[in-house]
Amino acid sequence: MLGWFGALCILVLLASLWSASRYLGSGSRFFALMCRLQRSISRRQLQENGPGRCAPDRTTSTVATRNEKETVSLICKPSALANHLLKHCATFCAFPAVPAWSWRASPLLQTVFAACWPGGCAIRFVRDHLQMSDDGLVSLDWAVAGTAHHKRRRTSSNSNSPVLLIIPNSFGKITRSVLKLCEAGLNHGYLPVVFNRRSHNGTPLSTLKLQQFGDPADLREAVRYVRYRQPAGRIYAVSESTGSGLLLSYLGECGSSCYITAAACLSPVFRCQSWFESGSSRFCHWAMLLYQKFCLSRYRTALGELLHTDNLFSSCSLRALEEALFCHQGALAGSAAGHENSWEAYWERNDPLRDVDEVAVPVLCVCSRDDPVRGDTRITLPLELFANNPHFFLLLTGHGGHCGFSTPDEGATPWGHRALLEFFRGTADFFAAEERAKLAVRRRGLTAVGGPKGFRHRSGSTCKRLSAYSRNMQSIFSWQRSYTR
Repeated sequence: MLGWFGALCILVLLASLWSASRYLGSGSRFFALMCRLQRSISRRQLQENGPGRCAPDRTTSTVATRNEKETVSLICKPSALANHLLKHCATFCAFPAVPAWSWRASPLLQTVFAACWPGGCAIRFVRDHLQMSDDGLVSLDWAVAGTAHHKRRRTSSNSNSPVLLIIPNSFGKITRSVLKLCEAGLNHGYLPVVFNRRSHNGTPLSTLKLQQFGDPADLREAVRYVRYRQPAGRIYAVSESTGSGLLLSYLGECGSSCYITAAACLSPVFRCQSWFESGSSRFCHWAMLLYQKFCLSRYRTALGELLHTDNLFSSCSLRALEEALFCHQGALAGSAAGHENSWEAYWERNDPLRDVDEVAVPVLCVCSRDDPVRGDTRITLPLELFANNPHFFLLLTGHGGHCGFSTPDEGATPWGHRALLEFFRGTADFFAAEERAKLAVRRRGLTAVGGPKGFRHRSGSTCKRLSAYSRNMQSIFSWQRSYTR
């Protein structure tokens, strides 16, 4: 084990030296040229639209910062909610520039820093194990302040504090980014809870079944449990990296009954099938493959009853590993033989965007153009989705790596975490203002038509509806939002 750890450290060091030499050497001229091109585009956009406004005659709104060295763009369909976010979310219009000589200018170092560097967060986790309908186990780790007074979680079921449901990457790695997000959530009044899939992060594998890439069945039961424990608090969901596939699948399948007010995806991978087939950079691909094999090796004997473990652990790519787990006869997915076990059929069931038109809540995706894991922006980002669907918002930065977004003046909270927390606050304020406006219109209409007697009669029927509302959890999603106008 120490030998593998030493080899990994050496590879990280070599990759760091190579990346630094690239950015300090011949690559600096190219970087300067790109900065000049971005500055000219930013000035032109500022002259046409002005800072902080959506383009009135375009399906895509782009916001450029006043900083001449870097830009950040909000790509979305113009709507009332988009205008509200641009007005009240400062991070949407400002992304600090990074000098070309800084290590933050390297997307690979940004990615390694966010994934492997110690978090240094003064928080602890209290775990809840949930038994699924098929006797499988998932776990929920509730983040609490790391003091002696918080050895157990004491959150009242009547608490109206919002819940921050965090979904890590599909490999189960709890990264520095996840830890910092839990810390930022606690500081902003949220109740952070991390969802761990079967066998991930020390969760016992009680049944010989692993969760497929985009199967939201376990997450659906976990969200119901969170809703049961905190019925008075809103739920906001955040996913990281490949974990966004699970969150988007859940939002698409459940639609308006997802119990989630708003969601955010940090460096998501959208076109997952092509990503598994083509892969990312060699270093990132090798690191993710090695980590997943290490986690599965714990259950080598048990998995040998259902599949060929030699093929599993001798696979040289993420696609081969995924196929060995779910796409062969007798694999853990338990699907029928024939076409249902093929690679294409697997992604027909697990593609995160298969039901994207059914998503009924606002979703923010924070991405960078130099993401070494996701790949080329022009190929891997479905820009047409953000241009045509009013529920999706893309915050695209010039640099930041994969789940990194580290800036020189970030302080305790990285820029990406500040952006998604501001997005949640902005959507909550917008929905509250919409509800107040509708309530005022309804009250004026009742007073004008029925007078005092009509108001008393309306109040009695309202009380009956409220009692039924409290019994039916799904009725909380019956509101009709106008933020897509």
